[in-house]
Amino acid sequence: MTGFAADAGVFAAENVACRRGDRLIFSNVSCGLPPGGALVLTGANGSGKSSLLRVIATLLAPARGRLLWGGAPVAADLALFRSRLLYVGHLDAIKPALGVRETLVSWTQLRGAAVSLVDTALDAFGLEPRADWPCRWLSAGQRRRLALARLIASPAPLWLLDEPTAALDSDGERRLLAALAAHRAAGGRVVLATHQPLPLADAQTLALEDFAPAPDDSLTDF
Repeated sequence: MTGFAADAGVFAAENVACRRGDRLIFSNVSCGLPPGGALVLTGANGSGKSSLLRVIATLLAPARGRLLWGGAPVAADLALFRSRLLYVGHLDAIKPALGVRETLVSWTQLRGAAVSLVDTALDAFGLEPRADWPCRWLSAGQRRRLALARLIASPAPLWLLDEPTAALDSDGERRLLAALAAHRAAGGRVVLATHQPLPLADAQTLALEDFAPAPDDSLTDF
């Protein structure tokens, strides 16, 4: 059970550029991600991995270029595109006073999803024994597991993950890899940024240093 409708269209970025303030971070990024595809973003700190994820999540507007789904610009219906993605960033976005299961239930309700997969999500990331704990009792690794469990509790076709293995132990990483494999097998797509190599079969790699702006790529062109 995936919880999302399979979609044969390709998700694509077309000549995307990003700037933060007066700084152009990268330019001319193009890629395509079919159903079941995975894209791994690599690069040094400051190369733009997190920024590209935020552009794809529509949290940042591209300075140039566009995003497409099935050949149609996602800007034509942002609400529809946002319903197709889940973004897990650096921050776990967990309220210490809420319980573990309560956190997942709140998240699924916020997304307008059924809560039927909450227990499945807790089990997938080894959190069932701690389901009734307040989140303030969780370690950093357990908090990361809870943030990632949202991917199972409220399914979406496109996962955007920023350093998803941060604070995870070997068991947590194994569980994440299993979730990624199952998601892709069901036709889901993944874009993730990482400094740590992950064994993802048939994954594309995008090195952000390769898209550093040229010396003559002027901000006045944007």
